[in-house]
Amino acid sequence: MSPEGATAAGRPGDGPPPDLTHERLKAYEGRPTAAAGVGKDLVNEPMIRHWCEAVGDTHPAYRGPDAIAPPTMLQAWTMGGLSGHADRSGAYDELSRLLDSAGYTSIVATDCEQEYLRPLRPGDRITFDSVIESVSERKTTKLGTGHFITTRMDIRADGEPAGTHRFRVLKYAPAARLPKTAEGATAAGRPKATEPTRAAEQRTAAEQRMSAASERSAAPEQRKTPERRPPRRPRPVINRDNAGFWEGVRGHRLLIQRCTGCRTLRFPWLPGCNACGSPEWDTVEASGAGTVFSYVVMHHPPFPAFTVPDQQAHGAGPAAAAAPGTAGPNAGDPGAADPGAASPYAVGLIELAEGVRMVSNIVGIPYDKVRIGMPVRLEFLRADEELELPVFRVAEGGEE
Repeated sequence: MSPEGATAAGRPGDGPPPDLTHERLKAYEGRPTAAAGVGKDLVNEPMIRHWCEAVGDTHPAYRGPDAIAPPTMLQAWTMGGLSGHADRSGAYDELSRLLDSAGYTSIVATDCEQEYLRPLRPGDRITFDSVIESVSERKTTKLGTGHFITTRMDIRADGEPAGTHRFRVLKYAPAARLPKTAEGATAAGRPKATEPTRAAEQRTAAEQRMSAASERSAAPEQRKTPERRPPRRPRPVINRDNAGFWEGVRGHRLLIQRCTGCRTLRFPWLPGCNACGSPEWDTVEASGAGTVFSYVVMHHPPFPAFTVPDQQAHGAGPAAAAAPGTAGPNAGDPGAADPGAASPYAVGLIELAEGVRMVSNIVGIPYDKVRIGMPVRLEFLRADEELELPVFRVAEGGEE
């Protein structure tokens, strides 16, 4: 083993080789991975059509004589396909080999960020430059220990800046998994169960066997049916900066922060005013009226906790009252044959009547009927016995 715990073959150990410092990795920052790259095809209608059909996007802006490409296709026009691009530099491959030699042999994509500067239209010629923007210090994650690498691609359409695409991966050494031996001790030699512990386990096993035998001998109508608990939504992170918001939600009030210095409303909650910097604030209660400013439809991966059928909503005012059990994200969707299944649902950016915007579910309408500009009304969704959340239902007369 080397002094830092990595083997000569590069298998993950306790650390990287001594010469793999962060300074050495940072030397790759700013190095190009592609210069003056050219998209293999002009922006074209068939690719736009295939994309829209694949993701189920029927927006009229993406078809017809004045069609534009969906903004999220930005990277698609730069991809090299199976044959790749011949104009790539070797900087990224060199960095990858260096990390491989240190034992960071696995890779996973973590996220991407895109900025759109102008619409892309059929006939546009796409060119791009790509650079290694950053290499992180050594990080430890649940997957293992490694380094995050971020590349930035600047994309042009007919020579004009069209957008920026950042892509981030983690090059890592997988975390070790300790197998259990037949006796229940790990291969690392953790102590086996003590005699008192083993005796307790034997008593518990005997009690379970007796309970099972009693259950089998009981009449069918007397047998217990195990309670099936519905999946639970993730718990919100509540801290000193947003505790007042969640306290309002518990009382079925949607509170917006207001700076007492310049009277600017702000959402989400912040410790200080982003207009004048004052730390002093009070709150105003939202009326509950709003419109859909923007939205996305969540298709994959499916999360059943967001589509359980027995969630109930409580309206913010008489006009918003909802029937019990109808407030799931897909309520009213005739295509949802299994109401408990995780099917697509809409997440909206809602512009409140007060002028601020918030992200929340749009409920009580099929996901493919949601439209920008649609009027909505605040409700409070009972997600489970502990959690209520503000959501928005299409206002009366708002559905086409």
